[in-house]
Amino acid sequence: MLKNLVQAVHTFLKKELSPKTSSNKTISTPSVHGTTPDKPAPVLPVSAKSHDGVLPGRGKDDAPKTGSKPSGTKASRPSWQVSRFVVPEVEGQFRFHDLGLPTPIMHAISDLGFKYCTPIQAEILPKALTGSDVTGKAQTGTGKSAAFLINIYAHLLKEPIKGKRSQGAPRVLIMAPTRELVLQIEKDARGIGKYTRLRIQSILGGMQYDKQKQVLLKNPIDIMVATPGRLLDFQRQGILHLNKVEILVIDEADRMLDMGFIPDIRKIVHSTPHKNERQTMFFSATLKPEVERLAEQWTKNPVHVEIEPEHIAAESVRQLVYIVTADEKFALLMNLIVGQKLERVLVFVNRRDQTRRLSERLQRYQINCAILSGEVPQNKRIKTLENFRNGRVRVLVATDVAARGLHVEGISHVINFTLPTDPEDYVHRIGRTGRAGASGISVSFADEDDSFYIPAIEEYLGNPLVCEQPDEALLALSPPPRLKRPATQKKGAYAGKRASSQSAKQRTRQGSRARKPHQRNRTNKPKVSGVSGA
Repeated sequence: MLKNLVQAVHTFLKKELSPKTSSNKTISTPSVHGTTPDKPAPVLPVSAKSHDGVLPGRGKDDAPKTGSKPSGTKASRPSWQVSRFVVPEVEGQFRFHDLGLPTPIMHAISDLGFKYCTPIQAEILPKALTGSDVTGKAQTGTGKSAAFLINIYAHLLKEPIKGKRSQGAPRVLIMAPTRELVLQIEKDARGIGKYTRLRIQSILGGMQYDKQKQVLLKNPIDIMVATPGRLLDFQRQGILHLNKVEILVIDEADRMLDMGFIPDIRKIVHSTPHKNERQTMFFSATLKPEVERLAEQWTKNPVHVEIEPEHIAAESVRQLVYIVTADEKFALLMNLIVGQKLERVLVFVNRRDQTRRLSERLQRYQINCAILSGEVPQNKRIKTLENFRNGRVRVLVATDVAARGLHVEGISHVINFTLPTDPEDYVHRIGRTGRAGASGISVSFADEDDSFYIPAIEEYLGNPLVCEQPDEALLALSPPPRLKRPATQKKGAYAGKRASSQSAKQRTRQGSRARKPHQRNRTNKPKVSGVSGA
């Protein structure tokens, strides 16, 4: 009935409109929503209607949606605003907001949880951001790496280079003495520059030689972090060029002097533009006279920043020395780790062989530990440090190779199983805890040999160390837990297999004995020439 009615209406409209189409007047079909009494709506076939109210030719998913973008464009997320990063003004504190940093840097600083500048950052950044050279001396763990990295990113973002750039020519060069420090600086740089498109590359020995070489050959580089040896190797091959360096950073200069890198550093510095055409930032935990002379040669009118020079070791680290014998050290170490339920401990020794022996003893007591020394391959060092950071390794036994550049959050205790011979190494060791204002504990074991180093350390620190005898309970050592024996069935199966193997061997021997007389009679029969059988 309904179908017949629709057809009748359709036929009537066709008859009414057909005479008008022959005239010169143009007939427009009104939209459904715009119908009026004198403009009836066109009637669609029933089969063309959709139950969802979507016009023919469109699927349900093709219907216009509120707020959708035209085809070929993606709806971008709202851009981050500095107003989201709320840090109240506090008297005596310097905010990053007060430096006028670009928004991508402020976004990263917000993600990292930084609110107020550390003392060295508050002193360096206002001067460095204007392009001044800087020489800085600060206690370890005060945030000097973040200071020069923020200055670097601010410069690169404010002074972008347009057009094509040459490969293997960094705009910024950061020199560091050790591989661990290079990797740590690279990691910090990626954290601060996470919202920029600047390219970072580390150049260091012991790993990924071909990969680093290919990066230099194919890509322009903004920030390069390097050790001297590998950098000079690539420079001699003609694939790395330092004539475009705008900012030169030399970190841990005193360590480079101690390691004999200064001749290499001289070659590298002379390969960069003149000091009047670049910004130079020169940092060191300690500034010896030789280091100060280098700073004068390589910088122009530098701003010198020295934070609390009277405090050599960080005040946030509580230092304690236990007077023990050499045989009591391991028992004391075990009781401190187990008794206080320490989860992330860094233990220092003086030699590589000591790391191996101590690690083996800890493993016998089922303590999850690893070693970090100069004999460990670089790839394994990186993996070990990552496992230590994420909690897979509870105790890290290390030589002084890890004393500088190692930054791991949450190291509550640094234990000097043996005291270092150099007082500066003591300061760098205990600086792995209590970093950037956090509290930490340093415990040192002093036996009849280590005690001779205490006066020199106290003189360098400028204050006496607290030395005491440990409680008797801390020196009691229980035997290591016994290993579980294999199950009885496995033991019996192994014994049966062994017995069957032995019987097979016996049969083989008996067969060889039976064959030997026959072979001897056949092969050793004497032959006499000229004698017949008669």
